[in-house]
Amino acid sequence: MNAGSSDFTLSATPDSPASAPAPDPRDGELRPLGLSFTGTGSEYFRIWIVNVLLSIVTFGIYSAWAKVRTLHYFYRNTRLDGASFDYHGKPSAILKGRAIVVALAFAFQIATNVSPFLSLAMLVALLAVFPLLLVRSLRFRMANSSYRGLRFAFAGRDAEAYKVFVLWPLAAVFTIGLLGPLAHQRFKRYQHNHTRFGTAPFAFSAGAGDFYGVYLRAFGMMVAVVAIAGAGSFVLGATASGKLGTALSFGIGIAGFYLALLAVSPYLMARLQNIVWSQTTLAPHAFRSEIKAGRMVFIFLTNLIAIVLTLGLYLPFARVRAARYRLECVTMLAAGPLDSFVAGEAEQVGALGDAAVDWYDIDIAL
Repeated sequence: MNAGSSDFTLSATPDSPASAPAPDPRDGELRPLGLSFTGTGSEYFRIWIVNVLLSIVTFGIYSAWAKVRTLHYFYRNTRLDGASFDYHGKPSAILKGRAIVVALAFAFQIATNVSPFLSLAMLVALLAVFPLLLVRSLRFRMANSSYRGLRFAFAGRDAEAYKVFVLWPLAAVFTIGLLGPLAHQRFKRYQHNHTRFGTAPFAFSAGAGDFYGVYLRAFGMMVAVVAIAGAGSFVLGATASGKLGTALSFGIGIAGFYLALLAVSPYLMARLQNIVWSQTTLAPHAFRSEIKAGRMVFIFLTNLIAIVLTLGLYLPFARVRAARYRLECVTMLAAGPLDSFVAGEAEQVGALGDAAVDWYDIDIAL
């Protein structure tokens, strides 16, 4: 499970028991099982500082191994019902994915310098290839994630990926962001509805209206903060005189704008996680996420201040602090004992889960 992101999804095989309609989690008594994070900032700091130093010395090549070490730490310290998650990805696959991205970016830069027509052709080629790489990255991440020895999987189709990663984002751009929330909802629906744990499918029920509600509230909050800062700068400019008053007025206005930007990101993160996971199910099991947006904004801003004051050394502590809060706000509403659920899934999957991993050997850090 990724501490920084909010996603799993699945589809069952036609002949498996999981392909039958899953019981509604609300029909029976559900047992709440909270996620927990057992890592500490000081532990992760030791991993992080070695990763940074070795990545610098190797001109970035070690960053693939650094990512695996980081994911090992966060997965293995994320616990549910007394058991932890695990990550099995190989650094070579991550390095391969990054090499592909660098090569594509380099080729596009050369095409841009040679001819505008060539750069346009290269852009079309990138749009044709990139969704395929993103899908394989999702497959890689899920196939190499496990809980109690049973792997996750992603079975999203390439054709639908073009809609999710090309069509909807372009529509959002051409409508000046008006279709942005819809594009985001389509991505989450694609991601969750095509992920599975063993053969058990995840399902996602949040609609576009839920996403528009969050984005509109975030936009309103940003406008309010900017308006308050603007009013303050106007009053200060009217009462103060000379260049000092003008400078203070301008500074307050700029500070208000950036404060609004800083506050919107964690606010969106909190509200969207609540929507995504509170409307996601795993076969008969449900989830609930109860992040407080105010608390998330406070953590984000205080982390940022600490990172600046320590010249970046607080960064690993900040990441652990944010991950712990986000994970511990998620509860799994289990419709039955997880031991029997996992054992049943493992029996259905057999050796196919491990064999599938070899087919998805690319990760581009989606």
